[in-house]
Amino acid sequence: MTQLPTVCFLTGTLNAFAGAERMTAVIANALAARGYRVLILSLWDRASVFPLHPAVEHCALFAHRPSFKRQYVSTVLGIRRFVREHGVEVLVEVDTMLTLFTLPATLGRKVRRISWEHCHFDEDLGRPVRKMARFLAARTCTDIVVLTKRDRMRWMEALRPPCNIVHIPNPLPFPLPNARTSRDTRTVLAVGRLTGAKGFDVLLKAWQQVAQHAPDWKLLIVGEGEEREQLEALCHQLGLEQCVSLPGVHTDIAQTYAQSTIFCLSSRYEGFGLVLIEAMAFGLPIVSTNCDQGPRELLADHEDALMVPVEDETALADALLTLIREPAIAERLATHGKAKARHFAIESIADQWTAILGATP
Repeated sequence: MTQLPTVCFLTGTLNAFAGAERMTAVIANALAARGYRVLILSLWDRASVFPLHPAVEHCALFAHRPSFKRQYVSTVLGIRRFVREHGVEVLVEVDTMLTLFTLPATLGRKVRRISWEHCHFDEDLGRPVRKMARFLAARTCTDIVVLTKRDRMRWMEALRPPCNIVHIPNPLPFPLPNARTSRDTRTVLAVGRLTGAKGFDVLLKAWQQVAQHAPDWKLLIVGEGEEREQLEALCHQLGLEQCVSLPGVHTDIAQTYAQSTIFCLSSRYEGFGLVLIEAMAFGLPIVSTNCDQGPRELLADHEDALMVPVEDETALADALLTLIREPAIAERLATHGKAKARHFAIESIADQWTAILGATP
């Protein structure tokens, strides 16, 4: 007879609306529902903005975010103690950077480590040490989980790792909706952190062109981040205060999708682009930049989205106006997108996680 291993997800904090942390909660919940003993160890802050299955055990090393340079040793020792005391058999690092902590923390212990990469291989997010962390993860973990087939190829080409590189996309964080989205709200939706990577500055410049031809349409940018002030200033500079809204984070994002008409992704780069899958699930026609990794792999131009070059505000505006003016095209894209979204249902993705976690004899 076999039994399921005890699995622990190691992450920064669940008390922030961020993609990797959101997926941690979703996958942890799915595994707990299948009978796994699942723990989540946050490095700081035991609170969670995401709902957790009653069986998921959520703990934290520190009450508040520490200085990891000053408290590196105590962090490593804390992880080691937690793994020992809770009988962790599989430790999932929800960021390859965490290898710098988990490698010394698990030395000499029979703990299988899986590193879960959420950004694409050629992006270090401003942390050059990430390259070293990836190198160490590739040589000391049993598995690296990446979000796209393209990223799997990059890992294989660049590092030739002895471990298993597994492509598992992110799942929809909610059940596939049955209801169709509203087609009469005349709202274009964009979702993401207010950072340079998301290209919302380009979207605002494109919207200035859209507004000249479709003055009764609105742009809704849902998210929060460090570029809020710059984006609000740009919005004022472009005279868009009456047709653009930046309301911050929406706790009921599903309702926001359901009340929108078109979805737009203006990113300069993406690790995966879960918002695209969410938008397709709600039957929203999509305009997206053709940035590498996520969008270029997830979408097919003129089949389930209109794709435009990165940072091309005129092309972005033209594509949005096409969907505004041509409801038949919008409907065709939406229908194909909704069918594609079914491949990302949580049950299908949980099956893939179950396959790599295996069982303990």
